[in-house]
Amino acid sequence: MPETKRTVAVLTALSLEYNAVRAHLTDVETLTHPRYGTKAKLGQLPDSPWQVAVINMGEGTLTAATLTERVLTWLDPEAVLLVGVAGGLKDDIGIGDVVIATKVYSIHGGKQTPDGFLVRPEAWRASHRLEQAAKEALGDTTDFQTYFKPIAVGDVVLADRKSELAEHIHTHYNDAAAIEMESSGVTQAVHLAGEAGALIIRGISDKADPNKSGDDETGSQPRAAANAAAAAVAILRELDPKPVPGQAATDPREGPFRGETYGGDHYDFRKSTFNGSFVAKFVGHRPGDEDGR
Repeated sequence: MPETKRTVAVLTALSLEYNAVRAHLTDVETLTHPRYGTKAKLGQLPDSPWQVAVINMGEGTLTAATLTERVLTWLDPEAVLLVGVAGGLKDDIGIGDVVIATKVYSIHGGKQTPDGFLVRPEAWRASHRLEQAAKEALGDTTDFQTYFKPIAVGDVVLADRKSELAEHIHTHYNDAAAIEMESSGVTQAVHLAGEAGALIIRGISDKADPNKSGDDETGSQPRAAANAAAAAVAILRELDPKPVPGQAATDPREGPFRGETYGGDHYDFRKSTFNGSFVAKFVGHRPGDEDGR
């Protein structure tokens, strides 16, 4: 009997990003949320253990947060990827390169005082599990350069490197390599849900400067979206599903607990080879004990 594939949700803000991801899937069907009408394309990712639900959610942090929460409760994905384009903030990261967000900064939090604007930063870190899969999958890529850097997020399109906003980012979020409009909503929703991990994957389509429109006219957005989608596919092919309660937690030939199974709240070591110290606490009732301790 074939194994049922596990689900990953891939969120996009633009149709060209959505189409770039959709192009990698087979056996695609349309899903419709029974109450709200939200659409998703569910397809198989060849050479991977995953089925992928792609949702074109639209632009902006509030939309991203709302739709991410809806997708989490509707489709119960094991991981959430946000895949698309962004403006580059670093001169050494070129158009078409891909940035994997190690941190997501929300750039508008703070307090305005007579002494100036006092920043109150808010940030979310990438899922360690997903980031590790990304580093393994993208370490030898040659089609584009990949960078693991923070990303800045705000409900604004930046097209002026000399603007007050650009200076604000340079001063307070100096390590940010790109800017876009959705990641903080996605990562906050995933963080509050507490189950799935999130990873942000952005292809650089412009340099967040006055030449943004000119870059777009050269086809930089489809190129950046295609590279981001290719990076997402490589990561998913590297990513292993989480163990299912009652099934082997690791390959029986590998790891410190060879052959163990996970039963929901305990590990069964009866068929295991265990190397290392082991500490156990008795929590049952011994004959003669009055309180079971």
